[in-house]
Amino acid sequence: MRFQQIWGVALCAAVSLSIEAQTVTLHGDQPGEVIPKEIYGQFAEHLGTCIYGGLWVGKESKIPNQEGYRTDVLNALKALKVPVLRWPGGCFADEYHWMDGIGPKEQRPKMVNNNWGGTVEDNSFGTHEFFNLCELLGCEPYLSGNVGSGTVEELAKWVEYITSDSDSPMANLRRKNGREHSWNLKFLGVGNESWGCGGSMRPEYYADLFRRYSTYCRNYDGHQLFKIASGASDYDYNWTEVLMQRGGGNMAGLSLHYYTVPGWEGSKGSATQFTRDQYYWTIGKCREIEDVLKKHIAIMDAQDPKGNVALLLDEWGTWWDEEPGTIKGHLFQQNSMRDAIVASTSFDIFHKYTKRLKMANIAQIVNVLQSMILTKEEQMVLTPTYYVFKQYAVHQDATHLPVDIDCEEMEMQGANRHFEAKLPMLSATASKDQQGRIHLSLTNVSIDKEQTVTVNLKGINATKATGVMLTAPRIEDLNSFEHPDKVKEVPFGEVKVKQGVMKVTLPKNSIVTLTLL
Repeated sequence: MRFQQIWGVALCAAVSLSIEAQTVTLHGDQPGEVIPKEIYGQFAEHLGTCIYGGLWVGKESKIPNQEGYRTDVLNALKALKVPVLRWPGGCFADEYHWMDGIGPKEQRPKMVNNNWGGTVEDNSFGTHEFFNLCELLGCEPYLSGNVGSGTVEELAKWVEYITSDSDSPMANLRRKNGREHSWNLKFLGVGNESWGCGGSMRPEYYADLFRRYSTYCRNYDGHQLFKIASGASDYDYNWTEVLMQRGGGNMAGLSLHYYTVPGWEGSKGSATQFTRDQYYWTIGKCREIEDVLKKHIAIMDAQDPKGNVALLLDEWGTWWDEEPGTIKGHLFQQNSMRDAIVASTSFDIFHKYTKRLKMANIAQIVNVLQSMILTKEEQMVLTPTYYVFKQYAVHQDATHLPVDIDCEEMEMQGANRHFEAKLPMLSATASKDQQGRIHLSLTNVSIDKEQTVTVNLKGINATKATGVMLTAPRIEDLNSFEHPDKVKEVPFGEVKVKQGVMKVTLPKNSIVTLTLL
């Protein structure tokens, strides 16, 4: 189905279904699963200016840097407490040959990025630069290995180069290149989108390849690899079925990709100019991830009732047309309050499924798709999505607390067949951190009106709440290089709790996170 057809079918008049009150019930006495910090993971692909110009400018750049990494970007990412970073792809991973990215930079061969605009890269950002970046950020590296155009030997040697401390050829080569001790590597992806850009494979064929590759990616010197099989795209439930049946005992995780995108043919729509109906369609498409997760998890539960294999949503987020005037294939898109609502609503869903869902990596970290940060030469902008990640950082490694929501809904008449028929105007999540503090995040999805929400606190002794809010007068509002602070976090006024109940008034298109005191 072409893009124009999707918009036309999905956006027949949306009708609000009013109810008398908007109510959230927070069950503090029913603790659930711990929300792994890795749910807040990031993804950095060699795509556009994500790496070169975004994360890396080189030591000789006039842009302030720390050993070649942009200082402003580095500090902004540290503030997010980034838990895990996936690299080098994406589609790029299955054309990347790691030995081209080690050794003296002047001797590294250049390469053409065939997947993303035909850009010529000089390989100045390679294995050492990536793992050193992860150390600077204090995050876990997630390496995507080349299966599509690589060999078993190539990936096996890369693992040895990174993790071996013995007197082995690859460990000695690493020492020659300036790194004495091994790096920490836990997460190893065996290929990427093997059904598509990673090799156009059948699931049965890939399952055999995974077993072969994972056999020779060994654990060296106390390192324990968490081996991740290349999983399905959104509705391909057969791929999950086959991989769970045939993946073998070495599979610790199985990936899944899901984008909030109108369609894959033709225009994907503007990131900055959209109608009211297009906005609500977007949130409906975003919420569809819950049904997709349920179906993939059900397949995994049937094959793996003990939950030994984790589900990893290692690509997710919005996908719009490239900004006018930017390079085709670099996927540079702006980021509005609409994208922020997608992010908060997505996290609210992810938190409910962490018994199986152990990681999520938004696409992508800088300058590509739904990014945290935009850069242009010496300038840097934090996006609305960045502030959602910052606001929601309190939920990392906290215990999920269930919430019940009774709210106004919107009838999505004529919606895409995958969609739920009714779109709630409220979204929420809650958790209790390791210090015993309870945090409640509330999103007013409505762009038409503010909402006063009655919050019932069950099993919670609190007298007040304080917090922060992200909002803007218009859902299209964004941060540009000319106006970098149009959308930013602001304090949320103190809320009193009386007899276990508090009233919270949410402006239209707003995201609020409260700390109960």
